[in-house]
This record gives sequence, C-alpha cells and structure tokens, in this order.
Amino acid sequence: MANTKSAAKRARQTTRRTAANKRVSTSVKTQLRDIRAAVAAGKKAEAIALLPKVSSALDKAAKTGRIHQNKANRHKGDLARTLAAIK
Repeated sequence: MANTKSAAKRARQTTRRTAANKRVSTSVKTQLRDIRAAVAAGKKAEAIALLPKVSSALDKAAKTGRIHQNKANRHKGDLARTLAAIK
C-alpha cells in the first residue's frame, strides 16, 4: 500500500498503463495469430487482406511505445516474406 499521495497516484497510473499495454499487446498478438493461421491454411487472399490491418496495429503499438519499433518492423517483414513465398 502506498504511503504518500504521490505514491498512490503512481500506483493508479501504473494500473491504468498496464491495462492499456495489455489491451494493445493482446490485440496485436491475436491479429498476428489470425494472419499466421490464414497463411498456414493456404488462404493467400485472406492473409493479404489482413496484412494492412496487422501492419497498422503494429505501427500504432510501436508509435505509442507499447512495443519496440524494431519488433514491429521485424513482424511486418516476416509476414511480407511469408506471404510472398505462398504459391
């Protein structure tokens, strides 16, 4: 339990930020899982349709500091290479 007003405020802020980070992280992971499932099932058209949405979600998460910019770029590059390899 916080002993000062400032410590109590920091605890409240941490709770809110943790929840926001978790929301964004969960959303991004779900979208990545969905596009990877489409790729694994051989649904190239569906995966191509999902790519801009996933890229946007990754960029927004990186822009707000929820995930690192390099991680977002790595995921986008991996997905693009995977889609290009699908016949």
